[in-house]
Amino acid sequence: MNRFRQPALAWGIGAVGAAAIDIIGIAAATRAAMQQAIANLAVRPDYLLIDWVKLPLVNLPQSSTAKADRRIVSVAAASILAKVYRDHLMCGLGALHPGYGFADHKGYGAPAHLAALAQYGPCPEHRHSFSPLSHAPGLFDG
Repeated sequence: MNRFRQPALAWGIGAVGAAAIDIIGIAAATRAAMQQAIANLAVRPDYLLIDWVKLPLVNLPQSSTAKADRRIVSVAAASILAKVYRDHLMCGLGALHPGYGFADHKGYGAPAHLAALAQYGPCPEHRHSFSPLSHAPGLFDG
């Protein structure tokens, strides 16, 4: 990750928890996390290059481009930073909630993750508004 952070003038990370995502939805949570990341920058940006999302509450000039992570190197680097950060969080959650295998599957719907949900039910880090929990209420109650 230092390969991306070191040459950058500034970088910031934002995160929104599972309970908040269930309440406000993934789109609003995505915008909130992006706003946190901007607020966490050591330097105020002149302009935002954004992948798909628009941030109307951020008072900065900005451009939102579909598939920007494939076309703009700084957006691709930001995407990698976010993914590495999320993977690191999932490894930490693996230690807090052993048995779910978060460190291995990083929260994706791998067979081992689905089996753990069936066995233990959801933990506080599971998003109930996402499949499979949203499509089968009560099925994964452990």
